Amino acid sequence: MADSHPDPGRALTVYLNDHLAGATAGVALARRLARHRPASGTAGELAALAAEVRDDRARLRALMRELGVPSRRSLALGAALAERLGRLKPNGRLLRTAEARDVVELEAMLLGVQGKAALWRALAVLPRIAATGRAAEVRMLLTRAERQTHLLERLRTEATRRTLSTPEPTR
Repeated sequence: MADSHPDPGRALTVYLNDHLAGATAGVALARRLARHRPASGTAGELAALAAEVRDDRARLRALMRELGVPSRRSLALGAALAERLGRLKPNGRLLRTAEARDVVELEAMLLGVQGKAALWRALAVLPRIAATGRAAEVRMLLTRAERQTHLLERLRTEATRRTLSTPEPTR
């Protein structure tokens, strides 16, 4: 029979480690997005995003340490491996990338940032966060995630128009 009173400490450990794993994959994806578009008009925005995502992960780790939540390296390593394996999609091309890659990767990054915003919203309501004196930082991180969401949505929309638009049929 399942315990009807879950352990909040264990639940927080699992929750934060799941987000840390997602953040690890997000850092790798953000770096790749920035690295593969050095000559594009969005290169600076993507490089700044990658730096922020890396900082967000570092802040999450620091918060976990402060809360006494152990990090599970196996989850983070698994996420990093899954992110790398996700690049191996059967797209019919061995040396070139599929045209839709920009859209798919920007969508994946957008979903990750939206999940990160949900993390900061969840943490903002916890009394333990207020007790650590980190409430203002969590609010700042939420604001940053919301800004990142707007940036990624704009970049995704541009990539969709550029990549997936087909010419109007002629009659």
